[in-house]
Amino acid sequence: MSKRDFYEILGVSKGSSKDEIKKAYRKLALKYHPDRNPDNPEAEKKFKEASEAADCLLSDEKRKTYDQFGHAGMNGQGMGGFQSGDFGDLGDVFGDIFGDFFGGGAGGGSRGRRRGGQRAVKGKDHHTRLDIKFEEAAFGCEKEVVIQKEVVKEGTDPETCGTCGGAGEIRRQQGFFTMSQTCYQCHGVGMSVQTVKKKAKLSVKVPAGIDDGQKLKLSGEGSPGLKGGPSGDLYVDVRVVEHSIFDREQFDIYCDVPISFSQAALGAEVEVPTLTGKVIVKVEAGTQSGKKMRLRNKGITHLSGHGTGDQIINLIVETPSKLSGEQKALFDELAKLEEKSGHTTNPMSKGFFDKVKDLFQ
Repeated sequence: MSKRDFYEILGVSKGSSKDEIKKAYRKLALKYHPDRNPDNPEAEKKFKEASEAADCLLSDEKRKTYDQFGHAGMNGQGMGGFQSGDFGDLGDVFGDIFGDFFGGGAGGGSRGRRRGGQRAVKGKDHHTRLDIKFEEAAFGCEKEVVIQKEVVKEGTDPETCGTCGGAGEIRRQQGFFTMSQTCYQCHGVGMSVQTVKKKAKLSVKVPAGIDDGQKLKLSGEGSPGLKGGPSGDLYVDVRVVEHSIFDREQFDIYCDVPISFSQAALGAEVEVPTLTGKVIVKVEAGTQSGKKMRLRNKGITHLSGHGTGDQIINLIVETPSKLSGEQKALFDELAKLEEKSGHTTNPMSKGFFDKVKDLFQ
């Protein structure tokens, strides 16, 4: 079977530039690479075919010979001469492809990691949890956390990584294609340090207005850096303990306040708890269960420090569960009066029974 034309394989014209050829090859290599198509002989065949075509067309000498004599003039410089780990003129393309396979993006491949291994490297970040009360989140506080801090062992110096031998990357063979990825042990640095963990107490300043699940950063309290790099950071995950009375939504707080039948019917002054103490609110006569009242600036301080949320109270008219003889007699009298008035003094009942009457007419 005759071999396909190299230009046809890559989908480029004979006048295409090297950049156009590289771009076309990169697209095919990412699509058909064996790592992305395991146990797929057809994909592996297309990958090898594209690699052979690109290897030829990216070489000025090989391309000139191919353009003049075709496959017959290659003299074994095609697939037969394409050996494992010998990338020829494809070497500068593979760096970009490595980056795409391992999450580095274009230009972020193995060559970029080797260069990165020569730079100062920041230490690893760490996390710890801090539980605080509802009021502490609202007004801010200063707390102490105890951690096992990682520090460089005294009397030791950085050593060459034993996993990658200082290269910062690990190479592996996939068919005729050699792949490389950042060393999992030293994270591409090529060096490691001996560390020990020591108990440390750190002061954490919690700002007013912080909410459950938010994080605070303590700079430089993580693992030590390498090659003169800064230490990592410590992230404090804040957890706010639920309050027995208050709930929170952004910077507003909510509170259910029970009132009696008589208070709802006649009106009353009711004592209501807030974060800053008790306040008196006026309940109007005829108040219905579920009515909400807003107390301005009685909520949570904004994290920016500008402004304060409100407190919303939800009035709940309670039904007494036990009645004394005197109370029962009064309610019996009230029931007779309501029946006599046809519930005209109860706005919700009147509207409901009017709708029921219309429904069955």
